[in-house]
Amino acid sequence: MRGYTLDTNHVRLALRREPQYLQKQHEAQDRDLLVLINAISYYETRRGLLYANMRGKLGLLNTIVRQTGIVPLDKAALDIAGELYADLRGKGQLIEDADLLIAAIALAHDLTLLTDNVRHFQRIESLQIENWISPASV
Repeated sequence: MRGYTLDTNHVRLALRREPQYLQKQHEAQDRDLLVLINAISYYETRRGLLYANMRGKLGLLNTIVRQTGIVPLDKAALDIAGELYADLRGKGQLIEDADLLIAAIALAHDLTLLTDNVRHFQRIESLQIENWISPASV
């Protein structure tokens, strides 16, 4: 693993400047691990902020993206997403397309997914998952 990518709920933590999240982010960066926003989480966050007319948070999102970059939705991730879809659908355990794409981006780029939705993503056996949210910070 070379770092982390954020599910949308963890992007929200970054935007709220949650102390527990920021501490974990600094610890990861001290170990030279990347903490990146993926293309799908960026899209989901940006559309929500635009809809809610939260221009200040849009500026903060842009700052975070400038500092970290965006992990793209590329052909490798799309190929993996297709495989995940077929596997999960065959097992009757399908998850939403956006979440399949987020997981596939993490897998394609050798990143651990940071999410508060661990039970949901555990259906994907090869996906590395962590949750930086404690019950006290939700």
